[in-house]
Amino acid sequence: MSKQIRVLVVDDDALVRAGLSMLLAGAEGIAVVGEAADGSDVAQAVAEHEPDVVLMDIRMPGMDGLAATELVRAQGDAPEVIVLTTFEVDDYVLRALRAGASGFLLKDTSPADIVRAVRAVAAGEPMLSPTITRRLIGHLRDGEADDRRRHAREQLNRLTEREREVAVAIGQGKSNAEISRELYMSVATAKAHVSRVLEKLEFNNRVQIALLAHDAGQA
Repeated sequence: MSKQIRVLVVDDDALVRAGLSMLLAGAEGIAVVGEAADGSDVAQAVAEHEPDVVLMDIRMPGMDGLAATELVRAQGDAPEVIVLTTFEVDDYVLRALRAGASGFLLKDTSPADIVRAVRAVAAGEPMLSPTITRRLIGHLRDGEADDRRRHAREQLNRLTEREREVAVAIGQGKSNAEISRELYMSVATAKAHVSRVLEKLEFNNRVQIALLAHDAGQA
């Protein structure tokens, strides 16, 4: 890649931070530009180091990763966020994804997969499989799921028919190239539809569209 991917590592465990930093520093095209030990330090670290990707621990003693993710993603020109967790299905992870995180990694993920995930989100691709999305959605309480289904369907009804088709395809984990083939449009047109869906729904990444499609029972 012509431009190095700048990464900020956030974790309250110094050994975890050191391990992640050493791993990423050894990967071609990736530079660890800073570290933070608590969510409360993230906004300042992002402003100082201007990372492309933040690896964000969810559970920290001060400000947790959820609050820090919401804070970071609400800013203009925000970096992508990958949340780190020790649990595969976790309410905090789902909330972080809704707040704008691009995906999540288990802390025992292989080094090669961590590097791939950083490169993927830096390129604008969500790091979340449809299977994991369904498992996270299924982890919600039934009552909450019903409320979310109604709200999600109301949200999708704000879109044109074509935009809804694109949103459902995103919920199925399809890339822009796959959407273009399935819906018989150019890749540029598919990207334009994705951008309009994000704008209309006031979302900031594809993961949020995928979660909405699942909430609505459309993916």
